[in-house]
Amino acid sequence: MCANSAGGEPAAFRIPEPTDRPDGHPLMLKVDASDRWRGILRVRERIPVNGAGELILLYPKWLPGFHAPVAPIELLAGLHFEADGRSLEWRRHPTMIHAFAVSVPDGVEAIAAEFQFLSPTDPAQGRVISSPELLLLPWNAVILYPAGHAANEILVDASLTLPEGWTAACAIASAQRKGECLAFERSALDTLIDSPVLAGRHVRSYPLDEHVSLHIAADEPHQLAASDEQLALHRAVVAETIQLFGSRSFDRFEMLLALSDTLTAAGVEHHRSFEAVSVPGYLVGWDEHVTRRDTIPHEFVHSWNGKHRRGADSCAASFDRPIRNDLLWVYEGQTQYWTNVLCARSGLWSQEQTLGALALTAARYEARPGSRWRPLIDTTRDPIIAARSPLPWPSWQRSEDYYSEGALLWLEVDTRLRELSGDTRSLDDFARSFFGGAEGDWSTRPYDIEEVVDQLHAIAPFDWRAFLLDAVRDTREGTLLGGLTRGGYRLDYADTPNAYQRCQESETGIADLTHTIGLSVGGDGRVTDVLWGGSAFDVGVTIGTVIAAVEGRPFTVERLRTALSCQADRGVELVLRRGVTVRSVAVRPPGKLRYPRLVRTFDQPDRLGAILQARRITQV
Repeated sequence: MCANSAGGEPAAFRIPEPTDRPDGHPLMLKVDASDRWRGILRVRERIPVNGAGELILLYPKWLPGFHAPVAPIELLAGLHFEADGRSLEWRRHPTMIHAFAVSVPDGVEAIAAEFQFLSPTDPAQGRVISSPELLLLPWNAVILYPAGHAANEILVDASLTLPEGWTAACAIASAQRKGECLAFERSALDTLIDSPVLAGRHVRSYPLDEHVSLHIAADEPHQLAASDEQLALHRAVVAETIQLFGSRSFDRFEMLLALSDTLTAAGVEHHRSFEAVSVPGYLVGWDEHVTRRDTIPHEFVHSWNGKHRRGADSCAASFDRPIRNDLLWVYEGQTQYWTNVLCARSGLWSQEQTLGALALTAARYEARPGSRWRPLIDTTRDPIIAARSPLPWPSWQRSEDYYSEGALLWLEVDTRLRELSGDTRSLDDFARSFFGGAEGDWSTRPYDIEEVVDQLHAIAPFDWRAFLLDAVRDTREGTLLGGLTRGGYRLDYADTPNAYQRCQESETGIADLTHTIGLSVGGDGRVTDVLWGGSAFDVGVTIGTVIAAVEGRPFTVERLRTALSCQADRGVELVLRRGVTVRSVAVRPPGKLRYPRLVRTFDQPDRLGAILQARRITQV
């Protein structure tokens, strides 16, 4: 047991509760991002003060789109404060490390703050947001703000200096541009942080409708070229989504898409924009990247589900206040459901590909045993527990399953609504009545589970509260497959991958043999996933193990597939290497390769086919 010791540690200070009291004069923020080679962002702020004493400044901590306190405070460096040319003392709170106290002298109206944000130059250091060709700037990384005020009451005049010749896109309009410096319209702090900037040497903008634009920045200019067919599909996403919700939850919407293998892959929702990083070949290698096409509909849907409407316990007055996220299975789960549906309705995916994606999800959660001990609602804590770190046994530990297993839950809700109403009502009606609103209204309207239940009951009377709580709070064997059954399908297995899985394996280079021997493996023999309790698990295979040989011959994926499909009687001999240890094991496959698929049944209407059917035809 350690004894208490002062040890020179600064005393804790009190962080005031945020109030709705306006902060008065705007904060001035200047960010210099012209250092494109090193990715160092240099920040200067002018922060008004209300007299002498201790000023508490906060670095944004709890970020709504991340559902967790993941602000990269470790990348803030060179912090310095001054007033009237005099340096000011500052100290960090000993436990609330995102909080700083600054001693303000008499007679000062504002203090100046300087620091650098050191963008990672390698993914091992964190999320890479800057490269010699691109910048995807989250404002939360480059601002300190005064404590004691609600985020919507702090006004900010922000400007951004870009490298020479670069252009930028942002949901906040530029008030003026002088040389390489962009000055943005004055905005509230919460709006600023919800409005990232995409900038680069090579940027192209495509209008998708009167209120929505797609801005694409890429490492190389040829990667920006979108065909008429590709643009028509993206316009269809917009048209189908607005048709679904019945109104726009924004005045205008800026889709910010970076195509790069240098920036860290990401997809983060915002109310009037999203920030996403996809593969350089998203457009020029269109047919090779089918599985990447779901990012845009997912993040677009979040403008309604997650931003315009948000669970009350995911709303906080200031970015230092914790959020709980109990309703992420609505926020993310239903968004993931609509993502799959809109990919089909818009034509981004064929119906066959969409059914294949759904089959993979259903089979994954039917096989994973983690639901035996951990209920779905507990996975809404995972953004805080694991912060998306790699896990040794994800099928047993569970991760953020409220996304994909949550989508299965909402498929069950949709098909049950249809069944209860004689196929006259559906979850489309819920989307319009619950998430829709006045045209162009981009306020945030919090909700609780009782409002969800009441709206479902208004569409089709049923004990929705008990159904939903049982689904998210109970442990179970397998997963929620009632939506498939009522949808007119059943989960089955074939000896060849379905249409979606073929695309997935081609793109990732990873062979998914989960339902054959309980593992996934790359072309180099490295195991990328192991099913807890599966055949590979039983012989001691782990993530990171390398399969060196199959039946005495050097490993290839095809050699492994061939052996698994014809040698169930005695098992398949594998030579495994983990570190310096090499050993042989025999795994016993079921006698054939098993890949998930959905098979049409005829004891129910084809409700799933009806769900995936386009609602509106768009023109090029």
